[in-house]
Amino acid sequence: MIRDRLFLLRAGFEDPAYPGRRFYCWHCALIEGLLASFPALAEKLEVERIAWPKPRQDVIALVGEENQWLPLLVLADGTTSRHQTGSHHGRAFIADKDAILAALSERHGFPETHP
Repeated sequence: MIRDRLFLLRAGFEDPAYPGRRFYCWHCALIEGLLASFPALAEKLEVERIAWPKPRQDVIALVGEENQWLPLLVLADGTTSRHQTGSHHGRAFIADKDAILAALSERHGFPETHP
């Protein structure tokens, strides 16, 4: 079965621009919280937690070098979403945290965010 693929940054990364400090991506942490809250639904996705430094080869291979910002939801081959923010060689993706959350609700049954 081909599934949607969710790319998140591994927490606790270092940025050479800020020596001696460690970081997390709050957009990724938000989505991690949703996945942890609904583990049975999270199993419907292929989730990859990757390192912060660029280039992010696994992402580039799917959506091109210009689209390696995370979090990123790469839709299953041959599928689209009204929430998609782009496509690369016919592969649709969503690169906006709010659009990712909406797509997770619509495509995978996660509850909606409260207005």
